[in-house]
Amino acid sequence: MSSTTKVLIGIAGVIVLLGAAIFGWYFSTKNTLVEKEEIVKEAVGNMQSQYQRRMDLISKAVKTAIAESKHERGTFTDVTEARARATQITIDPNNLTEESLRRFQEAQGELSQALGRLMVADENYPELKASQAWQEIRAQLEGTENRINKARDDYNAAVKKYNLDVRQFPSSIVAGWAGFEVKPMFEADAEAQHAPDFDIPEDI
Repeated sequence: MSSTTKVLIGIAGVIVLLGAAIFGWYFSTKNTLVEKEEIVKEAVGNMQSQYQRRMDLISKAVKTAIAESKHERGTFTDVTEARARATQITIDPNNLTEESLRRFQEAQGELSQALGRLMVADENYPELKASQAWQEIRAQLEGTENRINKARDDYNAAVKKYNLDVRQFPSSIVAGWAGFEVKPMFEADAEAQHAPDFDIPEDI
């Protein structure tokens, strides 16, 4: 075997090994991106589950308030209508966009504000405020708001890790080839990012 043939075989071997390494790196990186994307989708599901729990509790809260007092209809209407609008807007884990997340946040923020007004209004209705069923619902709603905040934080954490891989070199190469795109973060506005205040101020 001539020296030229040996050199060519050596070069071919290096090319094969390099190709195998690149091939292995590509699929390993792609699998990591898939795994992190699935974590994001799971976080979306968990977040929407907590919002749905709040929807169900709000329905109970309105029914309990109606049963326990002659509460002003305006507040009930606001809460019921805000709940209906928020129920119609969900997030598709397979198609996360800034626009869809913004619309979801706006609807939930509107509902939070209406819920806050309902929660503090019972100061004017002693029979409602004294109701054990009402107090239990208030406590469950407060706990749910905490769960929602935790779910949003978990979602943002998952998106941050995913987005880093999508944007940072060299994994960004695989992300571009395989069609992985940056996902939006949950950035609530000043009103929506805080849980409704369920405590009654002393000066009301």
